[in-house]
Amino acid sequence: MHLQALDWVIIIGSILVCFIPALFFAKRAGQNTAEFFGSGRSVPWWLAGISMVATTFSSDTPNLVTDIVRRTGVAGNWVWWAFALMGVATVFFYARLWRRSGVLTDLEFYELRYSGTAAKAVRGFRALYLGLFFNCMIMATVNLAAVKIGGILFGLPRWQTLLGVGVLNVVFATHAGLWGVLVIDMIQFFIMMSAIVAAAYFAVMTPEVGGLTSLITKVSAMTGPGGLNYMNFLPDFSSNWDLAVAVFIMPIAVQWWAVWYPGSEPGGGSYIAQRMLASKSENDALKAVLFFNVAHYVLRPWPWILVALASLVVFPNLSDIQTAFPNLDPHLLGHDIAYPAMLKFLPAGFFGLMIGGLIAANSSTILTHLNWGASYLVHDFYRRFIKVDATEKHYVFAGRIATIGLFVASSGTVYLLDSAKDTFDIILQVGAGTGLIYLARWFWWRVNAWCEIVAMSSSLVVSIVLLVMAKNGVHFSPHTALPLTVAVTTVCWVAAAYLAPQTDRQTLVAFYKKVRPAGPGWASVRREANLTPAEEATTYFNMPMALLGWSAGCAMIWSSLFATGAYLYGRTSQALILSVVFLVSASIVAIALRKTAPDQA
Repeated sequence: MHLQALDWVIIIGSILVCFIPALFFAKRAGQNTAEFFGSGRSVPWWLAGISMVATTFSSDTPNLVTDIVRRTGVAGNWVWWAFALMGVATVFFYARLWRRSGVLTDLEFYELRYSGTAAKAVRGFRALYLGLFFNCMIMATVNLAAVKIGGILFGLPRWQTLLGVGVLNVVFATHAGLWGVLVIDMIQFFIMMSAIVAAAYFAVMTPEVGGLTSLITKVSAMTGPGGLNYMNFLPDFSSNWDLAVAVFIMPIAVQWWAVWYPGSEPGGGSYIAQRMLASKSENDALKAVLFFNVAHYVLRPWPWILVALASLVVFPNLSDIQTAFPNLDPHLLGHDIAYPAMLKFLPAGFFGLMIGGLIAANSSTILTHLNWGASYLVHDFYRRFIKVDATEKHYVFAGRIATIGLFVASSGTVYLLDSAKDTFDIILQVGAGTGLIYLARWFWWRVNAWCEIVAMSSSLVVSIVLLVMAKNGVHFSPHTALPLTVAVTTVCWVAAAYLAPQTDRQTLVAFYKKVRPAGPGWASVRREANLTPAEEATTYFNMPMALLGWSAGCAMIWSSLFATGAYLYGRTSQALILSVVFLVSASIVAIALRKTAPDQA
């Protein structure tokens, strides 16, 4: 594809609008690590919330959704829609607790909550495990999408695309810190939303598709593998039970609480926790997570889904994409590349807007992961275990060096990956089984550092054993492997809660006084804490109302998501019913937010 002069103007303008404001935060970011990694804990809820959305709104996300729709239909998106259960649970049960902890990173939490050598070990290990290994996998997935987009649109080899995004991202990540990331996120969100809506419109209006009504008619007449109906919101339980289990039953029943996945961690974590910890108050942290979940699951999916459905009409087979783009590297050919292939229908100006938006989207996610990963490597490993007495300037400099190293390592990992969906599945499997402990540690004093070590170890061992068995001809289906991993991991860490050395009582009392978790799991510690009546009032937590708010919040998100789809499909009666459900559930959420606040005691 060829860029017109208007496209170049819009691309350059989009980049400048995103990145120039971030430069003004360089001096502030360089003051200390609290500013570089935590924005001085003064971020308002709306900026923190938009940043959470923008971070998960990367160049690989539309590719992933397109891959899912082309393989398993619209209903296949339940593999990530199910995580709304965890996102809303974070709003009502965990956001306030994170903000009260006062830590700079979620890994610092380990030495606040646990004691002894095990607490130090789990903090140091996860700093390397998440900050380096997991982080490089995620950034490699994002940059793989950039490579595929660059390859199909401009015929660029991998190294040229990686060099381009690398120079841009590393310069700003090392320069502007988290404040710069937040500002870029905010601007990028609005640019990219405009771009994906335009992409959906022009994809639907192509002559091959013929408009929205024609799209619905044509795709409805298609039948995928195993009698798949691409349009359904829910999988067909009668004709394709295995697919229904894989994309709906397992995500809803197990995956959302049992699997650690960046951006949807049980109890909140990684860059979601980073934004909550950077918020200026508990209420700001809570509102930020609520806004994130609504925007993440409601505002963004349908423009991507429409492009994916249109691609089924224009490029029903992968060979059609290869024919249309003969210079494309065959190693990059996959269903996920259908999204950038559909961008060929964008006219001048809008094509530039999409390219500028994709660059900004890539930068938003990569910048966050560079800053987040560097915070783990510097604050939770280097500063804690290697050089404990240096100046703040030294640690900021170390953060900048770590940022460069992370991008180089993740760029090398790009050459080991094939598709965003494959990487998504790998991360889900490796993180399987550990989720429950991240929920329980806030509400049960017996959870100790050894529980976390045992959970990570057993999950990894089971995953390796399953892989070895598969190599030797003994295969487990995904919906068998996941529950098996969860069961073994849970038994192991619960045993460790009773058999391993317990957390020092003084540490537990100090944690309780600072964070004030509610529930019977802290009853014995609460008695030892001897809080005053005024302090006791701050532990108030209306559990029934929180559960009601959680249920209503999930209903609010899913009903609005499917109401939008029903309107697009022309199913007016269904859309109206779902709209009523949305209004009722949203009202309940508003009431629950007021009733669960500690100041309502």
